[in-house]
Amino acid sequence: MATKTTIHDIASFLNVTASTVSRALNNNPRISENTRKAVLKAAKQLNYQPNNIAAALRNGKSNLIGVIVPTADRAFFSSVVRGIEEIANRLGYKIIICQSYDDYSKEIQTVEALANARVDGIIASIGKETVNFDHYNDLLKKGIPIVLFDRTTDQLAVNQVMIDDYQGAYDAVSHLVDEGCQRIAHFTSPVKISIYKERLRGYTDALKDHGIPFDDNLVIESNLQLEGGRQSMLQLLELNKMPDAIFSASDYGAMGAMQVLKEKKIKIPQQVALVGFANEPFTSFTDPTLTTVDQLSLAMGHVTAELFFDQLNSLDKQIPQRTQKTVLQPQLIIRQSSLRSSGRV
Repeated sequence: MATKTTIHDIASFLNVTASTVSRALNNNPRISENTRKAVLKAAKQLNYQPNNIAAALRNGKSNLIGVIVPTADRAFFSSVVRGIEEIANRLGYKIIICQSYDDYSKEIQTVEALANARVDGIIASIGKETVNFDHYNDLLKKGIPIVLFDRTTDQLAVNQVMIDDYQGAYDAVSHLVDEGCQRIAHFTSPVKISIYKERLRGYTDALKDHGIPFDDNLVIESNLQLEGGRQSMLQLLELNKMPDAIFSASDYGAMGAMQVLKEKKIKIPQQVALVGFANEPFTSFTDPTLTTVDQLSLAMGHVTAELFFDQLNSLDKQIPQRTQKTVLQPQLIIRQSSLRSSGRV
C-alpha cells in the first residue's frame, strides 16, 4: 500500500525544515512568496493531501460542515443543500452531505461519524423515525453547533428554519373551497413529525373556518410516496360518496392519486381536484399540471446557512446566543389540477 506524502517528505525534497513547509502551506506571513510557491509546487508534484482531521485538532477548526438529509434524491432536499453550499463556499467552507434514509440508527451513526471527522458543526433535517435526540444533545454538550431545517423538533435547544406548513396547508384547502369543493380528502403520514402535524392542522382549521364538517374517513395515512398515493386514492374510491378534492401532504402522494383517477377515467379537476405539497419539478409537467405549495427550498438553504454561520461566529467570539425559530412563508402555485370553477389555466 502506497504511503501518503507528508510535510516531512516535502521538506526533504526541498531541503528545508518541516516547520517551513507547514508555515508555507498555511500562508504564514513570515514565509517569502518564493518559498511559498516552491512548497506549493512540490506539494503538487508529490501529490500531497493535507490531513484535515489533524489540522482541525491543531487549529480547532476544520472548515467542514456536516449536512444530514433524509434522502438526497428528493428535489427539495437537493435544492436546500445547494443553498447551504452556496453560502458555505462563499465563506471558505466545504460541506459533507450524508443521508439518514429516515433510519434512526443510521442517523446516530452519521452524527458520530461527522463528529469524529471534526466538522465545525452540523445542519440537519431529522428522520421520520427519530423520537430520541440524545445523539444531538451529545454534540451540544461538546460545544458543536447544530441548526435544524424543515423537519425540526422543539425537544432540542437549537436554531431552526422551516416553512409555515400550517399556513401552506390552510391556503391549499381554502383555494379548493374557493373552487367549489366541499368534500376534501387529505393524504397524511402515520409518522406525525412536525411538518405533517402542521399540515393536518392547517387542513382541519381551513375546513372549520369555511363551515365544512371534518370527516375522519377522508383523512388517509400512507408513506406519501407514489404507491402510497395510489393506495390512498383506491381506498377513497371505496367510500359510498367520493371526495371532490384531495389535498396531499406531498406531491408524490398527489401524483399517485392522479394516476389512479386517470386510469378510472375520473376527470381532473372537474370531478376530483388535486393539490400537492413541495413543488417538485415534475409537478409542472404532469397532465394536468399539479397545483402545489412551494416550500422555498433554495431560500431555506440560504437562510439556514446564514443562521448557522452567525451562530458559529458568535461561538468564536464567546457571545451568548438565544436559539431562534425562523419561519418562511410558503407560496401556493396554482395550476390546472385544481381550477374547476373558473376555467383558468
